[in-house]
Amino acid sequence: MNSLNRTIDFIEGRKADRVPFHPIMMRFAAAYAGVRYRDFCLSARHKCSANILCATDFQSDWVNTMSDAYAEAEAFGTVLSYPENDLPKVQQYALKEITDIDRLTVRKTSDHGRMNERVVEIGEYRQTTSGSLFICGWVEGPLAEYCDIRDINLALTDLYEYPERVHKALDVMTESAVSFITAQVKAGAHCIGIGDSVCSLISPELYREFCFSREKALVDHIHSCGAYSKIHICGNISAILNDVIRTGTDIIDIDHRTGSVTEALALLSDKQVFSGKSDPVSVVQDGDEEMIRKSTRSFFEEAGRRAIVSAGCEITPGTSIERMKVFSDVAGQLKQVL
Repeated sequence: MNSLNRTIDFIEGRKADRVPFHPIMMRFAAAYAGVRYRDFCLSARHKCSANILCATDFQSDWVNTMSDAYAEAEAFGTVLSYPENDLPKVQQYALKEITDIDRLTVRKTSDHGRMNERVVEIGEYRQTTSGSLFICGWVEGPLAEYCDIRDINLALTDLYEYPERVHKALDVMTESAVSFITAQVKAGAHCIGIGDSVCSLISPELYREFCFSREKALVDHIHSCGAYSKIHICGNISAILNDVIRTGTDIIDIDHRTGSVTEALALLSDKQVFSGKSDPVSVVQDGDEEMIRKSTRSFFEEAGRRAIVSAGCEITPGTSIERMKVFSDVAGQLKQVL
């Protein structure tokens, strides 16, 4: 069974030969492949070759387009610098004043370099992997994107001081994400991830007011395009987990800071699964072999054996090859319960 079929069968509740392994490898992948991180962010060829190499060497079942959060923000006007071997740095946010929201317009994917490059990446994956790997594209969730174009401290204050303007901005970003999703699925993405990490920093009430319906709209659109969806929110999402499940997303990422998901299992549909939840630093990077195995197995059982093996967030560039091989090996030993 190849990785694409393995992942699809697992999500759909059919028997797979083993549990899928979907580690988020960004800086780790670049370092492992000997690629400068600036090139990993900006060049489809470099990103795709690094991720395919890692998928091959560590038996990962997917490849994705993740590298940083700013592809869409740059299109909206956030000014970035790209250090040679580090994450992009914000030099100037697009929204300096709250009234700048009035000039926001929906972005067309093909008109903006980094958004278009993501579509190119997916095409590169499709051509190179020949249907053997699960290809995951990406969009920023509306609130995360708002924080990428408006300093996060101002952005969170805006929720209270200028809610109507924030709603207006989030609507523009959601509409932009819809067209970005369409372009990625047409290029060959089997799944689209939605990254809305800032949602773990706000109250459940604010999440429902500003984020839930928009995330659900993105999930519904992904499904209408014939692809799977994934929601990734870093941090503790225990207070909003039930709502995230209600979006209908196929894959729900669980960070190590989130409490037990066992009580939420009854809310999952037959075609929803968790993914996570080992701490990428204390467990995968710094833990010994037994700690990695125990953490992975523990979450798999906690999640009713309905969990893709992954860390709660990105594999760190300081993770050793040996520990990554142990992490991969655990996935091969886990068994579904159908």
